Amino acid sequence: VVFSALLAMSACQGNNSGPKAVWARVDGHPIYRYQVEKIYNRPGGPASEAEDQEESLTYKLDILNQLINNRILMAYATHSGITVSESEVDTKVAQLKSPYSQKQFEEELKKRGMTESDFRNDVRTRLTVNKLINRDINSRVSVSEADIKAYYEHNKAAFDVPETEYHLAQIEVTPGSNSNVHNLKNDDAKTPQMALRKIQALYAQLKAGHDFATVARNYSEDPATAMSGGDMGFLPTSALAASPAIERVVKSLKVGEMSGIITTRSGYHIIKLLGIEKAGQHSVSDPKVQNQIRKTLLNEKEQLLKAAYLETLRDKARVQNLLAERIVKEMK
Repeated sequence: VVFSALLAMSACQGNNSGPKAVWARVDGHPIYRYQVEKIYNRPGGPASEAEDQEESLTYKLDILNQLINNRILMAYATHSGITVSESEVDTKVAQLKSPYSQKQFEEELKKRGMTESDFRNDVRTRLTVNKLINRDINSRVSVSEADIKAYYEHNKAAFDVPETEYHLAQIEVTPGSNSNVHNLKNDDAKTPQMALRKIQALYAQLKAGHDFATVARNYSEDPATAMSGGDMGFLPTSALAASPAIERVVKSLKVGEMSGIITTRSGYHIIKLLGIEKAGQHSVSDPKVQNQIRKTLLNEKEQLLKAAYLETLRDKARVQNLLAERIVKEMK
């Protein structure tokens, strides 16, 4: 019998076949098959990518391993006296729900096979683990000037900008109903007339001194940037060329300035120029270069320390991966 047939058989037979089957134990606490399957089968998740039984089980092993790690980290956080209050959970849940109406939020949960209770538990786990990681890892990591200079010398080509880039933020209003709109006010102009009135009102707010990022989060209809305060990141000159109307305005702005109302085929826009990266080799003395390198090195060091930290905790825990044991047994 081929290996894939054995694996397929093992998924359906024996005392590991039901959703309540125990697939792992951490210090005697079970992790069930259904917990893995729920994550595996989420829309756009691993189930949509797995091409065969072997690949499917590989994904499930990865998910199970993450659940094991979370159980270990949560147990250690509890042992260390790290807790998360209900008010902290409430605040984070409200923040995550803010781009959606209650109906939209419930639909998102349904797509993921989750209840609100599941969602709150996930939030509590993430907050607790983050507190533990911040205390034991992030607070211990630093980057020196020598580190920055060494990284720059080894990656000099990465700081040679081939064309001028513009750091932009935008507020966009489209002249038709769009179910993908996610702003804090759940505000969507549904007709061309409503769109024109809305962009004019928003422009008046900005001219009166309202914060650009706040207005964008509250009212912008660009689903990709609204929740980040309209921040579009750095766009090269060649990307701006796709919209001549916006390109002309952007090139006339000074850093910190805001455009008037720009009309394009997709709707109305108000653009703010946040910064410019000129073409050419950027020096290691450039504060932006230093900040970029520092973030990269901090992330690398944190990831390394986190991996080592987790391994030390796993060494102290009693972990039994029953799914892995079953797969190995059936290979013999």
